[in-house]
Formats: sequence, C-alpha cells, structure tokens
Amino acid sequence: MVVVTAVQLLPVPGVPLVPIGADLVPLVVTAVTDAGIGFEEHDIVVVTGKIVSKAEKRLVNLGEIEPSARAERLAAEAEKDPRLVELVLRESTDVVRVRPGNLLVRHRLGYVSAVAGIDRSNVSGDDDDALLLPEDPDASAAALRDELVRVTGLTHLGVVITDSHGRPFRLGNTGVAIGVAGMTAIRYLEGDPDLFGRPLTNASIVPVADLVASAAMLVSGEADEGIPLVVVRGLRLTEDPDGTRAADLQRPPDRDMFAIPDRDYD
Repeated sequence: MVVVTAVQLLPVPGVPLVPIGADLVPLVVTAVTDAGIGFEEHDIVVVTGKIVSKAEKRLVNLGEIEPSARAERLAAEAEKDPRLVELVLRESTDVVRVRPGNLLVRHRLGYVSAVAGIDRSNVSGDDDDALLLPEDPDASAAALRDELVRVTGLTHLGVVITDSHGRPFRLGNTGVAIGVAGMTAIRYLEGDPDLFGRPLTNASIVPVADLVASAAMLVSGEADEGIPLVVVRGLRLTEDPDGTRAADLQRPPDRDMFAIPDRDYD
C-alpha cells in the first residue's frame, strides 16, 4: 500500500555538469544538502538517465561508428544520420516503424521508443557525441540506493531513474521510470473493492514509478533547465523495498498491440 499525505516535488538546483565516469553518490548528496533540502525517510530520489549514463561511461562518438548497409537504408527512409541509425540498431531488438523524421524501435531492455533512447541533447559540445541509456537501469538504481542508504543512515529511501518517452495516441513526451529501487514500481489492484464494493478488474494497474517519474519531470524539464535531480517527498513507501522493478512495467510483446512492426525492416 502507498500512503499519501501531500506530495512535494523538490527540484535540486546547482547540480554541476556530470563528467564521464563521475561518482554520482557524493554529487547527489552534496547537491541535495547544499540546496537545503536534505534527506528524510521515505524520500524518493529521482535522477535522469542521462547523468547515470554519463557516470557509467555510456558516451559514444558517432565518428567512430561505421554504418551497415541496413543502417544506410533505414537512415535514408527516416532522414537521419546513418551512424546514429547504426547505433540504434545495435541497441535494439526490433524496428517497429520508420517514417521521415521517426525511427521507432524495441530497445534491448524491452520498451518501445524513438531512436532507442539515444540522447544527443545537452550531452557535450561535440555534435557527434551520443549518450546511450544505462546498461541495466534497475541495477544502477539499486546500487545508487544502497550507497545513499549507507551514506545518509536512512532506511526508507527510493530511487527512480527516468527517461522521457512519447505516446501512441497523445502528443508530447512524458517521464517514465527505467530504473527503480527501494519502492514498488507497479501495483496490481485486481480484486480490490471500488467505492461500491465491486471488485476491480485485471486492468486496474497503477504504474507508481512512472507516475513519480512524470511528476518529477514537471520541475526538472527537458531543455536548458539543468535540473537532473528531484526529491519527491510525502509518498510513504510501505511496500517491500525489494519489490518490483522498472522492468516489470514493460508490456509483454505478445500483448502489445501498438508495437508490432508494420512490415519487415530487415
């Protein structure tokens, strides 16, 4: 169960540009402390996947990428850099849609997103630099949480690593959780009673971690705000801290009606 009083979204200003290979824990602790926010039991520390990827040295320069013939074909159709498309293919298991300006794929981690979540904005001053998502975001979240618990001495801390995804039927991007630790990522309410005592159906699923990620995005932004760190306070985590992961939020491919390739892209 999640107990909510009033939820606060506390953006952490003054986070420096994260260098490649940086140790995130002292950076996070210093930034949260210097902002006067501090840490409290049941806080959720929300960090963007971008700074986690930088810490994990997931930077690739497109100048080092030799595009395959398949990448060249898809790049021409998508009107994108063939080197980027080659990198997308290496990070993906399936190509779902290709249109001018769009390349939608199933990432190796299971979710469907544009250009495999590869980021070229706010990465560095080199236009050829591209940042891959963390290798294993759930493991990254668990490692970060363990260190924060050790350093702060607190027990009930959650960590959510975020990315931004588009949606099939709605304009714009929203925040999603790609890594979760110390909190339940998803709640299944099937069988729970509604206001009139009727049991809820198997469609009654609450993506708790995605809701946290999306709420944090309201104050972190996606452009030049420079706020990759948000503390969410007031959402008491009464579940098992070793519960579900962000990976559990993925819809299985055989139940995903919107991610079936519309043709053979090989």
